[in-house]
Parts: sequence; structure tokens; C-alpha cells
Amino acid sequence: MPFSLISPPSPPHFFSPAVSSIPPSRFSIPKRFLRTIAKSSEDDGDKPAFNPFGFVTDNPSSRGAIQLPESPAEDGNVGQVLYRTEDKGKEYGSYIRSGKFKWFVRETGSPESRRGTIVFLHGAPTQSYSYRVVMSEMAGYGFHCFAPDWIGFGFSDKPQAGYGFDYTEKEFHDVFDKLLDTLGITSPFYLVVQGFLVGSYGLTWALKNQSRISKLAIMNTPLTISSPLPGLFQQLRIPFLGEFTCQNAVMAERFIEAGSAYVLKLDKADVYRLPYLSSSGPGFALLEATKKANFKDTNSQVSAGFAAGRWDKPILVAWGIADKYLPQSEAEEFQKGNPDVIKLKLIEGAGHMPQEDWPEKVIEALNVFLR
Repeated sequence: MPFSLISPPSPPHFFSPAVSSIPPSRFSIPKRFLRTIAKSSEDDGDKPAFNPFGFVTDNPSSRGAIQLPESPAEDGNVGQVLYRTEDKGKEYGSYIRSGKFKWFVRETGSPESRRGTIVFLHGAPTQSYSYRVVMSEMAGYGFHCFAPDWIGFGFSDKPQAGYGFDYTEKEFHDVFDKLLDTLGITSPFYLVVQGFLVGSYGLTWALKNQSRISKLAIMNTPLTISSPLPGLFQQLRIPFLGEFTCQNAVMAERFIEAGSAYVLKLDKADVYRLPYLSSSGPGFALLEATKKANFKDTNSQVSAGFAAGRWDKPILVAWGIADKYLPQSEAEEFQKGNPDVIKLKLIEGAGHMPQEDWPEKVIEALNVFLR
């Protein structure tokens, strides 16, 4: 009997594009609750208190990122938005069956590319779309590039937990191994990793597979045991609130904007929003992955595993210094742990996702590093 994926029923989304356009100030939050938050912030000095309702509105860039349609009457309902955007965001991509799952994988260049293979891994809650410009240009420089959407994210399969995939670190590693075999990537390759959760799993995979890595590039990923955890992932671990949060259709785009100094253009925001509009699957996948994650243990593995004496392959840390989630000190502390191997490149003007904020600078840094 052929394998089929069982997905949970799709509940209505509480945040349709029209609702997402309402400025935060329009939502009614009890003043008593706001006073409690303010008092907590004062008690903690300069460290802001965790606001369980504020992961997309707790910094100036995110508040300014709320986009109102020029013609509200033309903004449309969810069905119309899906119709407008369902073919967007699949540049260089195709569906590939690997084991029992269907992956969406972007590919540029060819196996005959003279400078070798690069695999780009994204973080949660986004997708490989963020690498579209970088991988296009890197192919022009002679590289064969792949950028998959992790299982549970983007346009790849989103199996229900308990039906063949439980969103643990080991399972992400196992399916990634199978995907590399399916893609025919056998020689040592260049690995580029960015972002939280599944991005970190890319680094722990590398620690277990040093012989398969030629060079490693890291962009704005947790690197130390003291790495802060964004409010989104704190929310997802709270019972009931996590279930509500994971079905926020604008979660990915707002997470990107809250970590950057820039607002996403509407056509790009549409792509990051699309998987969360299409079904409840990606939200529940993110919820399960977050619940199963041991962030402190993963960060400890990364911090210790790439230290001097334990890792000797060249590493580039290309760091967007305007990151609102991870401070520049993360990258600097990480480099000090293995200074002969790790090269630090600070990218001014870029935030948490340098490949989205300023791809030209990422391309330049990678092209020099991978010579």
C-alpha cells in the first residue's frame, strides 16, 4: 500500500492578511497587564521582560513593519490571497522524493560546476526562499547550489507528529542524510547555515559529519551557551498559547521583520506567509519541533564542538550586526574559541537574515571564503 501522509484538520486561521494589517495599537490589552510588563522591565534593568503577546511587536522595526493595503477593498480574503500567491516563491525549485517524504529543493548551477557544491540550510520559522538571490549569483561564480526546505517548513512535506516523523533533532539529521544521498552529494561539500532551531540542527549535523564538510559558513545562528531565545519560541512552549501562536499566518514574515531593520516588501512577505495560509501543517510542525528541542543542549554542542582541538575545517562567520535576536558578541565569543580556524566577517546594515537583508554582501563574503 503506498505511503500517505496524514495531516491534521486545518482550523481557521486567526490572522488573515486583512487582520494582520491592523496596527498593534488597535488590539485591546488590559492596562493592568501592560503595567505588569512595564514593572518587570524596570525590575530587570535594561533587559526587556518577556511579553507573551509581543514577539512581533516588541521592537521598533516590527511595529513599523505593519503594512496596510493601499486599497483595502482589494486586499481580498484568504482564498484570493492563496490564488494570487500559490505560484510565487518557487524560483529554481522542484519536488524531490527522498525516502517517504517529498522535499522542495532549490537548485542552481550543475554537477559539472567547477568550484564544487554548496548546500544552504535555513532556520525556523522560514524557508529556503531566503537564499534565492545568493544561490543564483553563486551559481554564476561556478558553484552547484542546493537549498532545501526542511521537512515541516516551506513547501516540503509537513507530516503530523506520530505518523513517521516526530520533529526531533535525530530525525532531522536522519532525513537530511537521506536527502543528500538522493541528491547524489557524495564528495565533501560547502555547508551554509543560518537561523534558529533547524538551522542549529544543521550545525550539530556538521559536528557528526566532519569528513563530509569541506568548509562551513555560519550566518546569525545561536553559537554560545548564553544565546538568547526569541519570544516566538518561548511562546510556542507555553501550553495553549503555543497552539494559538503556531496558527498565526503572518508569523514567519513578522519574525523576519522583528529581527531586522527592514520591512519585507509585500511580494516577499506573501511567500513566507503562504505555507501558513495553505494549511495548519507548518504551524504544528514548528510547534512540535520547538517542544522537542533542547535549546541549551544544542547550543552547548555547538559552542564546544567547534572549539580549538575539536574542529579544524575552515569556518566563516558572516554576521549581520543589526540582528535584534542575537548580539554581535555571540559571533565574537565563538571566534575566540577557535581563532585559527574561524574567520569573522561583520555585515553592516544586515539583521538576523543577512541573505535576505543584504544578499550582495553575503555573496561577496562567500565568494572570497570559498576560493
